[in-house]
Amino acid sequence: MFFSLTKIRVRYADTDQMKMVYYGKYFEYFEQGRSDLMREIGMPYSEIEKRGIFIPVIEAHAEYGKPCRFDELLEVKTILKEIPSSKIIIEYELRNAETSELYATGYTHHCFLNSSNQIPTRAPVYFREAVEKAFLTTSIK
Repeated sequence: MFFSLTKIRVRYADTDQMKMVYYGKYFEYFEQGRSDLMREIGMPYSEIEKRGIFIPVIEAHAEYGKPCRFDELLEVKTILKEIPSSKIIIEYELRNAETSELYATGYTHHCFLNSSNQIPTRAPVYFREAVEKAFLTTSIK
């Protein structure tokens, strides 16, 4: 298992008329966490795409608890529990960074696509190796 932590400050533009973070924004917070996790394992999206692979979301889920509000500091915990084969599952916990109160959880499922023909493929060896290395070299995570 490997996880990364991302801090995000809620912008006023993220809130709705009720002064709560609009529900769709949570997926943007998850995406920021996912981008940071990929970068931490040495596989930023830009590098994967240069190598001819896309990793689109094929399923997304969120469960909302207490609402996030303007100017709160949030922490996204992005968790990768398994070495991917043809799909990758990433889990998320969204908390108040100062109180650790849980606001939302979720997950996204992704597949690997060959960027030239849009055909699904297995996780590239270099990607699997980066994940394996992250799992092995991170005893705390």
